[in-house]
Amino acid sequence: MKIALVSDAWSPQVNGVVRTLQEVATHLEAAGHELVTVTPDLFRSFPCPTYPEIRLALGAGRGVARILDATRPDAIHIATEGPLGCAARRYCVKRGLDFTTAYHTRFPEYVKARLGVPLPLSYWMLRRFHGASAGVMVSTETIRQELSKWGFSKLRRWSRGVDTEVFKPGPKDFFDLPRPIFLTVSRIAVEKNIPAFLDLDLPGSKVVVGGGPMLASLKQRYPEVHFAGAQYGAALAQHYAAADVFVFPSLTDTFGLVLLEALACGVPVAAFPVPGPIDVIGSHHAGCLDTDLRKAALAALDIPADVCREFALSFTWEHCTTQFVENLVPVN
Repeated sequence: MKIALVSDAWSPQVNGVVRTLQEVATHLEAAGHELVTVTPDLFRSFPCPTYPEIRLALGAGRGVARILDATRPDAIHIATEGPLGCAARRYCVKRGLDFTTAYHTRFPEYVKARLGVPLPLSYWMLRRFHGASAGVMVSTETIRQELSKWGFSKLRRWSRGVDTEVFKPGPKDFFDLPRPIFLTVSRIAVEKNIPAFLDLDLPGSKVVVGGGPMLASLKQRYPEVHFAGAQYGAALAQHYAAADVFVFPSLTDTFGLVLLEALACGVPVAAFPVPGPIDVIGSHHAGCLDTDLRKAALAALDIPADVCREFALSFTWEHCTTQFVENLVPVN
């Protein structure tokens, strides 16, 4: 099958959306599918305000139409609601072509946290965008239920995976810090709720991996915290594996790939009982969910590493890719 994947989120961005799409792209091609990627690197672009790592394509309409006309894909998937996604949506609607979309990011909650935009307005805009889709892929059952309450329809489940060859248990002596070590890995931005973790009264040490617009201010505000900066691949796995507990303070993620990465490294999870953690961890003994994040973090210290690792092994990119293909629809 020839599949067109349209996404405003792509390399060199580093986030869960990009990792998911690139893993799926790799596995699609390995399975014999032909992939056409329509991404910002093919266009002139400018940095997104407040999120400069994201490049927004200029003049996307004609360029997207030209690529899709030339390649004539069997299925079109629009992964994001940015300029490229909007251009691809217009292309499909104008020509009467079926397509699928995905809800990767809780933008209504993000823009409310950053700009104070009311949730009903943002959800109305997203509902309009996804309303023309033949199927909207969502990562968890909780997000499906949440979007259904906001009036979304044609929702289809699409889970996630983790590379358990890269993310695996390793030496605990990587950090020369007092133990226990409580770690979080995140973009350092307001919507990730990092201070909820850093304000906790916990023994040992706190480590933060990642970069973002709040990094400088949080370093100044929390001088006792070890900020390791952005890490990738094996180096990132080394940071995970050396921790005792992975703390996930976000209230706005749709899934949280970092949860699986930590678990694959044998590190238990502590999180709030919100979408993402509820679906990934649920009642499984690989993590602790509690409205009292400190309580969850301390309780997670007692969880054995092998329980975490075994649980993570059930999440594969092969299964994720199979779900993706099953959710696609022919263009007409």
